[in-house]
Amino acid sequence: MDGWVGNILRVDLSSEDYTVEDLDPELAKKFVGGQGIGSKILFDEVDPNIDPLSPENKLIFSTCPLTGTGAVSGARAWWIAKSPLTGTIGFSCTGGYFPAEIKFAGYDMIIFEGRADEPVYLWIEDDEVEIRSAIDLWGKDVSETEDLIRNEIKDSWKARETRIACIGPAGENLVKLASIMNDKHRAAGRGGLGAVMGSKNLKAVVVRGTGSI
Repeated sequence: MDGWVGNILRVDLSSEDYTVEDLDPELAKKFVGGQGIGSKILFDEVDPNIDPLSPENKLIFSTCPLTGTGAVSGARAWWIAKSPLTGTIGFSCTGGYFPAEIKFAGYDMIIFEGRADEPVYLWIEDDEVEIRSAIDLWGKDVSETEDLIRNEIKDSWKARETRIACIGPAGENLVKLASIMNDKHRAAGRGGLGAVMGSKNLKAVVVRGTGSI
């Protein structure tokens, strides 16, 4: 599949476990792009009557075939969930370095399910995936969160090359306009998806990839 890595990372925050699944080639052909595939998966897997801030909602991060290729608009990707603002499907596009880094780590999509008992963040370094405590990060704003996570990485070069998406106090407090921020200044600002991330006790997604497209 040109442009796709072929892997979906599915993270169950309730059990603090994960699986890696194959991206269905037919799905990728029929629903072109991250918004299309992510919306189809949300439609198939989430009951439309659930509370958007309940563990039953799913938060999907989906790259696109051009993400990470260097093509025009190749830095874009989508966050998708049932929106707490509108009560319908919500999707918000973001750019920067974070989307491509997900691809470089070997994944086309991340699907977050359930709710962690305490604040956590997801650490991805190629095929190394960990769910780590974010108790010390909870309550911090976006800039503070990124700085604190980078300070935990002993290798200074790796720290600079690591990409981070996170929420601030608005997402933690389930504000229905909350954004998901990456690279400090890039906002996925539509639909209140930062509140969905906060409802799952998910503070951040941290990724470092060494692969290529």
